Amino acid sequence: MNSEINPATHQKMSGFTLIELMIVVVIIAILASVAYPSYTEYVVRSHRQAAKNMLYQIADRQEQFFLDNRTYAANLTALGYGADNIGVNNDGQMVAADDANRTYVFQIAAQTPTTYTIQTTPQLVQAARDTKCGNLSLLSTGEQQEENANVDDCW
Repeated sequence: MNSEINPATHQKMSGFTLIELMIVVVIIAILASVAYPSYTEYVVRSHRQAAKNMLYQIADRQEQFFLDNRTYAANLTALGYGADNIGVNNDGQMVAADDANRTYVFQIAAQTPTTYTIQTTPQLVQAARDTKCGNLSLLSTGEQQEENANVDDCW
């Protein structure tokens, strides 16, 4: 009997062992568990920033309205918006207050001839994720307010 191995019939095994595969899965799971909450927080903050930008846009229109009329507008329609309640979507674009993709809805919450308060309320997924800040308000004096937290954290 010949004890030599025939190279034509011998095949070298290659691939991953189950242990190697499990190590890779564990590493991916650890990275995902760190990255996903950070990403979610980033999305919440970016939507909140879009809402703050819209608050400032509305405030700019209020100031122009005051210069023209010597009083602040009582509602968003008087400022040229399509409704008294408007929203912004995931992309920061203005949408209807009942749009399925809205992240915030805006309204003039209080108004006198010489003062106003514009308020925005988180909606849908944003409301569930942004429990830290809640409603944001901008007053005619420039004061920034939020419902639940410290101004430094939300503004």
